[in-house]
Amino acid sequence: MAGPIPNSVPQSTGTDSNRRFAFIVMTSLFFIWGFITALNDVLIPHLKAAFDLSYLEAGLVQFCFFGAYFVVSPFAGRLIEKVGFKKGIIIGLIGIAAGCSIFYPAAEMEVYFVFLFALFVLASGITILQVSANPYVVVLGEARTAASRLNLAQAINSLGHTLGPMFGAALIFGGGVAVVTAEAVQLPYLILAGVALATAGIFMFLKLPVITSGDPADESESANDSVWQHKRLVFGAIAIFMYVGAEVSVGSYLVNYFAESHIMSMSNYDASKMISYYWGAALIGRFIGAALTFYIKPNIILAVNSVLAIVFILVSVGSEGPIAMWTILAVGLFNSIMFPTIFSMAITGLGKLTSRGSGLLVQGIVGGALLPLLQGLVADLTSVQMSFLVPAFAYIYISWYALYGSRPDAADLAAANKTGEQTV
Repeated sequence: MAGPIPNSVPQSTGTDSNRRFAFIVMTSLFFIWGFITALNDVLIPHLKAAFDLSYLEAGLVQFCFFGAYFVVSPFAGRLIEKVGFKKGIIIGLIGIAAGCSIFYPAAEMEVYFVFLFALFVLASGITILQVSANPYVVVLGEARTAASRLNLAQAINSLGHTLGPMFGAALIFGGGVAVVTAEAVQLPYLILAGVALATAGIFMFLKLPVITSGDPADESESANDSVWQHKRLVFGAIAIFMYVGAEVSVGSYLVNYFAESHIMSMSNYDASKMISYYWGAALIGRFIGAALTFYIKPNIILAVNSVLAIVFILVSVGSEGPIAMWTILAVGLFNSIMFPTIFSMAITGLGKLTSRGSGLLVQGIVGGALLPLLQGLVADLTSVQMSFLVPAFAYIYISWYALYGSRPDAADLAAANKTGEQTV
């Protein structure tokens, strides 16, 4: 576990009550982007039917959405350095509203690639929001409780993921109506645009604790440092890539998986509602993880969860009916603590590089763009069921990172010796 935050590590100003209020407010952002991201799992089968797409073509939804993380994250990290966390949050919310608004003309035009552009703009806003909010929550208190704090915030994110598919099933699939039209997405995304703008307006008037950069005397040494010198961070970015890719891949094809005759023969409407169980399991797991990381080393919890995810995927691939369905849904429980645990371990000890380190980690979310495409290709070549082996391989790397890749490297140890900070 990490010890108290040293002078060279970003810290938050304000009283304990101010920091608690800020944490509560920040969780609303985690809810918003979780809610919107989960809608993709409903949007993919809807657009696949509306435009008669292959699995690979439908996978472009996640490619454009999560591809924005890779493109925008480096710029977002530098933007936050210039304007600060609060303004970065407001800019991110405005970007979300803009992307959601483009869904209306995209549906009127009935052009698939305009939908993809809207998703890219929407995800760009979420990227800026994540680069702002994740490190803010990490440093909004003691370093030793950073993983627990981020797990709790991500639990609220999972609540958004859980409710999002229900919202999408009701408004996009219209309660099970057989006719699939592009116009069905207009109302839900206009509602989301309004919520994002209203939230941005609220944040403009909030007074949040300011994150300070630490000791100015360390400025020259930090300027000579680079995020690429911190192997635990770099390996962590790859772990984020694998985790998000695996999580999104599983969620993206659940509707089609449950529609298979040898699995559950469900309609798109009924299968869409089942996605909430996947994200609901992550919600429960993150609350449990927030408690466990107070007592158990985060890397041990991460290793156990990644191995269990592999086991349950293999059981699902080798089964039929309810067993295949419930075991793949249970993977959400083991996904639960992965993002906040990897993020908090990888970003420890970066000091003034925290914003850029956060940008690199968020850039790793591009895994959500690439692995679903690979799984879609495997599904086209084999079957939807066999395609779930793709995320299983991703969890193997996460197991390695938990046990070996997350160990402190020379750059981390040097920073720890200088500041007196404990490393994980």
